[in-house]
Amino acid sequence: MKLQELSAALQNGGFDRIFRYLYEESGEELIKERLRYLRAAERFSGYYGKRREVELFSAPGRTEIGGNHTDHQHGCVLAASVNMDAIAVASKTENGKIRIKSEGFSEDVIDLSDLSIKEDEKNCSASLIRGIAAWFQHKGGKIGGFDAYTTSNVLSGSGLSSSAAFEVLVGTILNGLYNGQKFSPVEIAQAGQYAENTYFGKPSGLLDQASSSVGGFVAFDFADPQKPLVEKVTFDFSNSGYTLCVVDTHASHANLTPDYAAIPKEMKAAASFFGKDFLRDVPEETFYQNLREVRKSAGDRAVLRAMHFFAENRRAQEETKCLKTKDIDQFFQLLIDSGRSSFMYLQNVYSPAHPEQQAVSLTLGLCERLLSKTGGSWRIQGGGFAGTVQAFVPNESLELFRKEIDAFLGEGSCHVLKIRPVGGVSLTQENGKEICDG
Repeated sequence: MKLQELSAALQNGGFDRIFRYLYEESGEELIKERLRYLRAAERFSGYYGKRREVELFSAPGRTEIGGNHTDHQHGCVLAASVNMDAIAVASKTENGKIRIKSEGFSEDVIDLSDLSIKEDEKNCSASLIRGIAAWFQHKGGKIGGFDAYTTSNVLSGSGLSSSAAFEVLVGTILNGLYNGQKFSPVEIAQAGQYAENTYFGKPSGLLDQASSSVGGFVAFDFADPQKPLVEKVTFDFSNSGYTLCVVDTHASHANLTPDYAAIPKEMKAAASFFGKDFLRDVPEETFYQNLREVRKSAGDRAVLRAMHFFAENRRAQEETKCLKTKDIDQFFQLLIDSGRSSFMYLQNVYSPAHPEQQAVSLTLGLCERLLSKTGGSWRIQGGGFAGTVQAFVPNESLELFRKEIDAFLGEGSCHVLKIRPVGGVSLTQENGKEICDG
């Protein structure tokens, strides 16, 4: 539709039904979503012109529910998309270039006649755009130029995967503008992973991108990481009586690279005792039968982290079963057990190099104090050592929980989220009109 028509439709509530479905918001919060899209449309107009045919796209952030540090060992994970997202106003062009202006960043311009890897683009968003376009070309998809203005409210450094949301957004735009949405959500995720691994220069699994692209609760089995099993799990969390909160501990991620790298390294050291590259390929009973020898070979912490993997891999699968059977109490108990395993065995709650800095530990302790008698759950989120804590809070306790958390960590530290039912989507093409109808 024309840009002016889009702006009028946004102002008049023409997208409110879709917004209610995506964001589960009403009243003032729904109006905020209207204004966010309207500002994006206005800024697109300022950068790329007023008389354009445009489309709206969105890709959500995600939260890890269960399976802390299991994916890199070819294990199982349960994740979910959330109602924070990256959005784009985009328009096709005939100049063979992709131009993306993201709020707060310089414009990226990619010439589609050259999709080779650029060393000077490593670790930059331009490499992701170029790599995703290259993936589409490799897979026989169509590529073409477009202009886009993007903005994101996915918290950076929070474990909600703001980078994956951007990757899925770019893939969803190419899929919508040039490919009639023929590529599946998992394929869109693979495009993002390919770009991140090959062009951006970051070795990563498929978890973040697939969680964003598929949407809702998503169960993964990475036994074959080239062809992971991806299952969307139907569960109406909005009527569960609980609210998902992500708590920003304000701990710094600086100087934590060695801590993150040590986890897969030590897990692989335990696996290598058995001649395997990944713990998923080691029978758990065989591991425990050889515990003393593994300890001598790999060290104490490697053994503890392997113990975490075996238990956490089972838990992720059990959590999925609980959602399917609507056993919310057992689900929350499993999440608490997951968090305790991460603290005790995986040991990713604080850095051993900086034991005086334990913002995450303190936040977990406060969450336990506030929630242990009222229900719900609490656990470390994502990579750990810094970042965020995840909590599922009974609705009737939410305001007290937010008040106590913000009093301790500072105003605005507790972020209330919703589980978003769908992943990357065009709001203006056919799937945007169909998502509200299931």
